[in-house]
Amino acid sequence: MTDQSPTHHRLDAVAWMREASPYIRAHRGQTFVVYFGGEVLDEHGLDGLVQDLILLRGLGVKLIVVHGSRPQIDAKVEEMGIDQAFVGNLRVTDIDTLACVKDAVSAVRIELEAHLSQAALDIPNRGSALTVSGGNFVIARPSGIVDGVDLRFTGDVRRIDRKAIERRLDDGELVLVSPLGYSPTGEVFNLNSLDLATAVACEVRASKLILMMDPPGLVDRQGVVARQLTVRDARDFLSFGPATDRFMECAIRACQFGVGRVHIVDRSTNGVLIEELFTRDGVGTLVSNAPFDQLRSATIEDVGGILALIEPLEQDGFLVKRSREKLEMEIDHFSIIVRESVVVACGALYPCASDMGEIACIAVHPDYRRDGFGNVVLGALERRAQEAGLRRVFVLTTQATHWFQENGYARTEISALPNERQTLYNYQRNSVVLSKSL
Repeated sequence: MTDQSPTHHRLDAVAWMREASPYIRAHRGQTFVVYFGGEVLDEHGLDGLVQDLILLRGLGVKLIVVHGSRPQIDAKVEEMGIDQAFVGNLRVTDIDTLACVKDAVSAVRIELEAHLSQAALDIPNRGSALTVSGGNFVIARPSGIVDGVDLRFTGDVRRIDRKAIERRLDDGELVLVSPLGYSPTGEVFNLNSLDLATAVACEVRASKLILMMDPPGLVDRQGVVARQLTVRDARDFLSFGPATDRFMECAIRACQFGVGRVHIVDRSTNGVLIEELFTRDGVGTLVSNAPFDQLRSATIEDVGGILALIEPLEQDGFLVKRSREKLEMEIDHFSIIVRESVVVACGALYPCASDMGEIACIAVHPDYRRDGFGNVVLGALERRAQEAGLRRVFVLTTQATHWFQENGYARTEISALPNERQTLYNYQRNSVVLSKSL
């Protein structure tokens, strides 16, 4: 039975705050664009989503929200008895349909503003009232004729008034962008909200574009959520279906045009924005130009992270204790894996006399021991050994004999070690010696 005591909940809250604190600092002052479709207004999660948006703003995030209105437009068009026509994913917006679009978008915007205002008022001891800002930020042009069909008042983004948006953000306002665009001659155009959110994020060079999609989010062919994708990896998802393709195309475009990271999340998950943005692993899919996990050589700035990783293992006797001073002197021997600025795995290679090297101090954060990080570090150290001209590596271990054997290491005698390493062998630890030819 799960412990539901007040102490248990307090410890959970403390642990969460400790994990979230680096992200709170990192996100402060950054610009995020959050997109969701009009379906959110017809579901039970709107209140929670709005509260999370208010929380983000309260933590110092400069927030732009772009909403869709397709189901509301569909309902309004049906109510008016107007025949709907589409060319692919694009609605043919004639003059009668445009009137429905204006009514539906306005109604969605008003409802969102009302929920945002109410949620802000519900926060005790608030520093200031929430101001939701809007305006003619989007200059649009007609989409024209597609596949022989004139889309009439369906439009494409021509230009975003970045300076106007940034002024609102700098004044502490939440900017709410609706899927309507305006031409210099006073025409109004119906815009695709997903394309609009992407264009806004690119124009303001947002740190993050957060796309909330239908359940279950972005999953692979086995139904598993894809956690991390580079732009190159994301292209492999372009054959999963029209809905997935649209989100992936926008994510790729955003990354190519200067958006730091794109997060694709399942909108049906309560608190999804908080879990995705303030936990190390998140709950959605991260798309970026660079790999999410960085494997690299350690530097002096990583000493603290390595110590935090290895000290629990030293206390349990799995690793030989290293002082900070010793680690600083030996830091060039270490390779590490970093996730969100946290060292989650490490290992070291010490070249010895002749053509042998010692692999040591392999450690993986407890949360990632099932993710193969140990194998990644071991492989990196073996490649370093090969590049250094070493032909054999060896390890001394008390707890991981089977794991090393699974990775091609064979047991050997102490006498097989280089002479200088034999003299340092600790007989009290009685470590098993294993070696591998490269």
